[in-house]
Amino acid sequence: MPEEACGGPGERTDMTAEELFEEVYTNFKLHFYRAVFQNFSSREATLTTVETFCMEVIYAMKNPTVNEFSSFIGISSPNAAYKINSLVKKGYLKKVQSVKDRREYFLQVTQKYKDYYNISANYVSEVMSRVKAAMTDEEWKQFYHVLTIIEKEQMKDVPVYHGERHLEEMGLTEEAGDNAASRIRKGSAE
Repeated sequence: MPEEACGGPGERTDMTAEELFEEVYTNFKLHFYRAVFQNFSSREATLTTVETFCMEVIYAMKNPTVNEFSSFIGISSPNAAYKINSLVKKGYLKKVQSVKDRREYFLQVTQKYKDYYNISANYVSEVMSRVKAAMTDEEWKQFYHVLTIIEKEQMKDVPVYHGERHLEEMGLTEEAGDNAASRIRKGSAE
């Protein structure tokens, strides 16, 4: 049975919650793609589409090992190594040898990729600031609660990778590592 629209006073009622969620997700993607294409005029387009998706996965996984990355996207180790080496040569990624097991390498995004990725991250921050400003404190806390439920439900479909656990093995401190979670927490309900 299809879900009915559930908007309250002054809210959209022509879409179901699922359709509205898809619309929000699509709008974030469209903004990102437009910003990427706009940047092509000011710099060389150095990442292929497949490389862009590989970098998105590596960044989201927070310092995965080469094996974790290849397993997650379902490709052979040699194919993953080829993609990784290309990204290293282009300066978007570096391989960091484990201090515990010298045979293992972690994948760490570089500042060059973070600058590229910030096209999307800055927009998310901007939208979240506007959303928070448009809500009461109680609405914001409820919204945050809903986001935690969505994140929890998504994690049933995506393996959990703990990038922070790798920081010590990479010979890094938490401050030196990429700690995206702290950026997210800054906007969380207090």
